[in-house]
Amino acid sequence: MLDFKEIKLSDKKWIDELLGISDFMGCEYTFANNLAWRRLSNSKIARYKDFYIVGAVDGDEKFFTYPAGKGDIFELIKELDEFVGDKNLVMTSLTKENLEIFKQHYGDRITVEADEGHFDYIYNADDLKNLSGKKFHGKRNHIRRFKENNNWEFKVLTEDMFEECIRFSALSYNNNNDYDDHSAVCEQFAIHTFFENYRILGLKGGVLLVDDEIVGFTIGEKLNSETFVVHIEKARGEIQGAYPTLCNEFAKTIDDEIKYINREEDLGIEGLRKSKKSYNPAFLLEKYTVIFDNKKG
Repeated sequence: MLDFKEIKLSDKKWIDELLGISDFMGCEYTFANNLAWRRLSNSKIARYKDFYIVGAVDGDEKFFTYPAGKGDIFELIKELDEFVGDKNLVMTSLTKENLEIFKQHYGDRITVEADEGHFDYIYNADDLKNLSGKKFHGKRNHIRRFKENNNWEFKVLTEDMFEECIRFSALSYNNNNDYDDHSAVCEQFAIHTFFENYRILGLKGGVLLVDDEIVGFTIGEKLNSETFVVHIEKARGEIQGAYPTLCNEFAKTIDDEIKYINREEDLGIEGLRKSKKSYNPAFLLEKYTVIFDNKKG
């Protein structure tokens, strides 16, 4: 029987072990992400044998992230079917590979929806570090102007900078016209969670300064064996070149063993989509939602 509960720091060891087995590239497959963003959908976690499951289970509409770990996935689906009762089981974050397995096994029992707003933008790490070639000409120009016009410095994030970064984030939030938007509120909670547990979560960050004042910060972590994920990137948009400089300088600090950088989703926000595309992703990690028709089970 599945027993869902709140995620706690004490769960980190076993969750990391099961995430490591799958080695997924999606940004949702890190302990830090699940802990920090748990309020967005009031998500809960469960372990079923050697599977790790994250789900929104408290409301009428229940849904689950495709599980990490190993074992008989179809056995787990039966357990989830029983858990949701007379509702249709909904599972998100399926990639093309596991989607094909589901199609072969379940046939017309499932309906598939492309979750385009949650496709992850995956970049070659060397591209973001070097910004070489014609396709990055515009980014190099913005960075050059930023560096010419400002007394700037980039630093690897350390604990003595946390409070100032939190104030910077709070100011950005308060100046946002959508400050009462649920996702914006949850983002502030996520940022505080990252800072409160920074060392335990194994995070890495960077800070961009102008005249010794923070104008941007970023936080990320190693996601899988070849990918680093950027969870948070905040900068003063009115300062030309601040965002691309922050992105480029932070990328330079990432270990050479890392092949890809995941800069997460665009959430269907047109401005964010345009920005992420402007960095020339190597590919988009496509994700799909599967809805099981329990009448055909």
